[in-house]
Amino acid sequence: MAKSNDTISKTLIVAFLLCIVCAVVVAGSAVALKPQQVKNKELDRRSNILLAAGLLEPNQVTADKVTELFKKVTVKAVDLRTGEFTDAVNPDSYNQMKAASDPDMSKVLKNDPAGIKRRENISLVYLIGNVDHPDKIILPVRGYGLWSTMYGFLALEGDANTVAGFGFYQQGETPGLGGEVDNPNWKALWPGKEIYADNSMDPEIHLVKGGVSPQTPNAENKVDALAGATLTSRGVTHLLQYWLGRDGFGPFLEKYRSEGA
Repeated sequence: MAKSNDTISKTLIVAFLLCIVCAVVVAGSAVALKPQQVKNKELDRRSNILLAAGLLEPNQVTADKVTELFKKVTVKAVDLRTGEFTDAVNPDSYNQMKAASDPDMSKVLKNDPAGIKRRENISLVYLIGNVDHPDKIILPVRGYGLWSTMYGFLALEGDANTVAGFGFYQQGETPGLGGEVDNPNWKALWPGKEIYADNSMDPEIHLVKGGVSPQTPNAENKVDALAGATLTSRGVTHLLQYWLGRDGFGPFLEKYRSEGA
């Protein structure tokens, strides 16, 4: 008499083989799709840089358009400890977020208004035009809001003080409140604002609850806070003041500011 197929051992064998087959299929798909995922991630990074700089409109984001426009961008590595360009890393392959978690390539922050805990020693910057006298300077910035770390790009004019554009490409703030950092109307408030006052290296830019009008004192250094999102607004202020301050890009930007003075 033939043995029944309905046994625990055979059921377990079939389940085990099915798991193996599924694992092989999933692993194979992941390997096959990896190059495209890397390509898409790079396209997204480049498009967000161009959007912040005002070189690209949201409805123009195509691979060909982004590739064409990004030819205008020079990627440089800056040592945040000195504010000088460095050849210590290759800008084409350097991963500064990975560096930020490496004790040998970053430092623990004692004064941490942006809530990032560690800061990489070397950051990438993106320059449009002549490297010595750029038309625009685009800086990667990040900091904690209410629920999430917000990642964005801040574009400055060649004077290293006037905002050309600002936007976040990754954030997990409350939709309709802190999530309004993605609102085009709010982002449109930033161009023309000034980071520093007089010759100070301490940034004055900050968000103001209740809104800013032309009559507001020092209105050039102030932007409307997000309605109903006090902690997210505070996070935006803190991350900008950190990254544009003495421990961030402040020393790097100072050379452009002094040359343009």
